[in-house]
Amino acid sequence: MDEDEIQRFKEERERLNDIIMDHAGLETKRFFNLDSQVYEDGQIPVKWKEMMGLVASTVLRCDDCIEYHIIRCKKEGVSDSEFEEALSIALVVGGSITIPHLRKAFELWDQLKEE
Repeated sequence: MDEDEIQRFKEERERLNDIIMDHAGLETKRFFNLDSQVYEDGQIPVKWKEMMGLVASTVLRCDDCIEYHIIRCKKEGVSDSEFEEALSIALVVGGSITIPHLRKAFELWDQLKEE
């Protein structure tokens, strides 16, 4: 995934989120706000939070979420060994059904490293 693809992914995500917000009630808006706030730096560094988000997204098998957190992990300076260890946790928690998602995750990780 090159910079243009990452930018298109971000723009499409933002466009679709805007559509949700056009229809959203108070509860949905509060949820989206909480989602943004919880990933901010706090007692747990952003880098670790992104790795936790990656693990949870992998266990839940949400490809869009996995992609988002991989991009964020790369931006936050996650190392290859940290990335692999996080996905090992996802595999243990989620089981073999997560393997197709691991394949895509490592492929994207390698693509991001090449840039």
